[in-house]
Amino acid sequence: MKFPHKYNLKDIANLLKLEYVGADDFPIYGCNEIHVVENGDIVFVDHPKYYDKALKSKASVVLINKKVDCPEGKALLISKDPFSDFNKLTKHFNPFKQANKLISDSATIGEGTIIQPNVFIGNNVTIGENCIIHPNVTIYDDCTIGNNVTIHSGSILGADAFYYKKRSTGYDKLISGGSVVIKDNVDIGALCTIDRGVSGNTTINKGTKIDNQVQVGHDTIIGEKCLIASQTGIAGCVIVEDNVTLWGQVGTNSGITIGKNAVVLGQTGVTKSIKGNLTYFGTPIEESRKKLKEIVEIKQLIKNQKK
Repeated sequence: MKFPHKYNLKDIANLLKLEYVGADDFPIYGCNEIHVVENGDIVFVDHPKYYDKALKSKASVVLINKKVDCPEGKALLISKDPFSDFNKLTKHFNPFKQANKLISDSATIGEGTIIQPNVFIGNNVTIGENCIIHPNVTIYDDCTIGNNVTIHSGSILGADAFYYKKRSTGYDKLISGGSVVIKDNVDIGALCTIDRGVSGNTTINKGTKIDNQVQVGHDTIIGEKCLIASQTGIAGCVIVEDNVTLWGQVGTNSGITIGKNAVVLGQTGVTKSIKGNLTYFGTPIEESRKKLKEIVEIKQLIKNQKK
């Protein structure tokens, strides 16, 4: 999530009422999660397991809950609760805006696009040319949709990320300040849900086709010309490379990569990153020929034991 203009370290420290390490005029341009952080960004970390990763990341400023040696060229914001302070940044720079009509005055809709009845289009949404948005679709604030996109009834783009921190009092939500980007020539079936990024974008690239009742988690990036069948659930922060096929009821873990041209057969649990150009099956996931051979061998073993 980028700020509207450059801020300095002292400005942000004063906003959050935090101690800091670094020059007062150290420049800051945005805040992002670790997997999408860029130079000029703030990243937060609140567990010793991830200190090293955050301090060595591309982030220019680390919002951290312990005083540590500041890496050269970076700055620190010292916080008792980085999770909550990161939420304060999101609320400040991307506050919730209440809607007052079905199609926001700030939405931009391209020539030739058809918007069917009962569609909700939020603030600052951009929709390209020659799209068809079917009844009861909901498109939350700040989403971007390309040209020649079809979205079928009941689908929801831009709902919040499923991202919580467990505390003794319950679960604290990490506020979503990112968005959803749908590129050209994408088809989205009925009753699909595509969650916005926490600080970046959930992205569906050109030519991908998505069946009904598919869930795409926050900050996931789906490549070009992918085919995703019904009842597939893709977790957050997943990278699905180009020309991947996911058949019905596939489920994935978060933070994994599915390689280019991979085919994942129905009801497979993708529990780890997998290479491209192969077909996969089963839970735990294996290359399909190997998995099917194992199943045959197990059946044969059981048969022999019964003799």
